[in-house]
Amino acid sequence: MKIDKLSIDGKKDSIEVKDKIFAAKINKRLVSEVLYKTNANYKRRKAKTKQKNEIKGSTSKIYAQKGTGNARHASRKAPIFVGGGVAHGPKGENRYKQRKLNKTERKLSVISLIAQKYKKQNIIIFNDFEKKILKTKELNLILSKFDANNSLIILDNKSKDNIYKSGRNIPNIKITDINHFSLYDLAKYKKTIFTSTSIKELEKKYSNE
Repeated sequence: MKIDKLSIDGKKDSIEVKDKIFAAKINKRLVSEVLYKTNANYKRRKAKTKQKNEIKGSTSKIYAQKGTGNARHASRKAPIFVGGGVAHGPKGENRYKQRKLNKTERKLSVISLIAQKYKKQNIIIFNDFEKKILKTKELNLILSKFDANNSLIILDNKSKDNIYKSGRNIPNIKITDINHFSLYDLAKYKKTIFTSTSIKELEKKYSNE
């Protein structure tokens, strides 16, 4: 299939892309599941309390089982005593399960979200940035011109080198390459921008060919 390709001057051309990505079946449930797992795995759970078995101290019985008139107790390490362990407290980041994501899930979810963005006209493809854009104001004007002030910009390495410095301080913009974006990035930003070269790199990586 052919879709529009733009120059920064606004001139239209077309580029051939693969139906397998841009006309793929949209699986919202898969996208939702992958986003949930990704966000859950990003959480840093450092809070840690000691459980009964981690408290240092004697394990001997406090007093006789019977005859004292008191409740039965075994150790001062029990959660009901001051200085004892904490029941059901946070266990530290190493005690929580990482939710597994296989490669197929990742690929299909990315393809599905790109297809959805294309359907909603939130995909822009530019010609490669051949010249350096040194000023933030200049890049900001280009993005404003195409209503792309909230965008994930996925570039080939040469284009990235040419505009990265001018774009790194613009709010609601993320400049990256084909190997360093996630499904979360695609979902976070309203529009996604590719270049002629980066779109071919995307097809090579995600079309399984």
